[in-house]
Amino acid sequence: MIINSGNRTDIPAFFSDWFYNRVREGYALVRSPYAPLRVTRYRLDPSVVDGLVFCSKNPQLMLARLDELSRFRLFFMVTITPYGKEIEPGVPDKHQVMESVRLLSEKIGSSCVYWRYDPIFISEKYSVDYHIRAFEEMASFLEGSLQHCVISFIDLYEKTKKNFPEVRTVTQEDRNRIGEAFSRIGREHGIRLHTCLEGEDMAKFGIDTSGCMTKEKLEEAWDIRLKVPFQAQSAREGCRCLLGGDLGAYNTCRHFCRYCYANYDRKAVLENGRLHDPASPFLIGHARPDDQVSEARQESWVQDQMSLF
Repeated sequence: MIINSGNRTDIPAFFSDWFYNRVREGYALVRSPYAPLRVTRYRLDPSVVDGLVFCSKNPQLMLARLDELSRFRLFFMVTITPYGKEIEPGVPDKHQVMESVRLLSEKIGSSCVYWRYDPIFISEKYSVDYHIRAFEEMASFLEGSLQHCVISFIDLYEKTKKNFPEVRTVTQEDRNRIGEAFSRIGREHGIRLHTCLEGEDMAKFGIDTSGCMTKEKLEEAWDIRLKVPFQAQSAREGCRCLLGGDLGAYNTCRHFCRYCYANYDRKAVLENGRLHDPASPFLIGHARPDDQVSEARQESWVQDQMSLF
């Protein structure tokens, strides 16, 4: 199976000590976001965990201790966008993040590091031309350090509309201009473009529209073959990414991005931050008397055959 860490929060940026403690102790406990007394216990053992997947806007704090994860296959998706502090107040300087990506690529290989330019929205400041110039600058800097970039346009989740009420959807004309330009820039710098849950309209520009963290892309990154049970696929309609086994928790990310879907409000995030204990098996808080703990169903998905890649 795959263990994820980034669908609900940014563990590398804010909870890396906790994660390394969990790996050392060999397990983590995760509360259901929908039924808090339901707890799942995940073993963090390479005999049943085929890879660790991280989604982050700042992987720097993970880098010095990556050797502690040497028993596992690693895959990072690092989000780097051109927005300022008025949109992403807690995200470090973009050049600092890109330097971290270069170092990360040297440690785990360029095939295992994906860049996310996501979400794309249009405003008076962040025009289509602004995005094209920013993407060109970033792609030039990252050339050779990665092979793939995932782009997507902003989705107006209820949490997003609450925290970012002035945001609007991107028009089809703007999508086309961005898709055509980004695909061309990517080719010039050896970076393949992908979309996830954006339909098929970007395919006409040579962009792969099959998804971002799919079984096939993890197989290619890790040079293995996986036999994934049907129930392990994502529950999101139309999504082919492997998003189960998430160790994160909502309302815990202190980047405070205006477009965030994983935070409800700042007050909840700060309160959860006070409840975090790096020594606890839970990301937030500790065990409760009425907790109902069950073992995750875990087994290796790696097929015992030679890779075709």
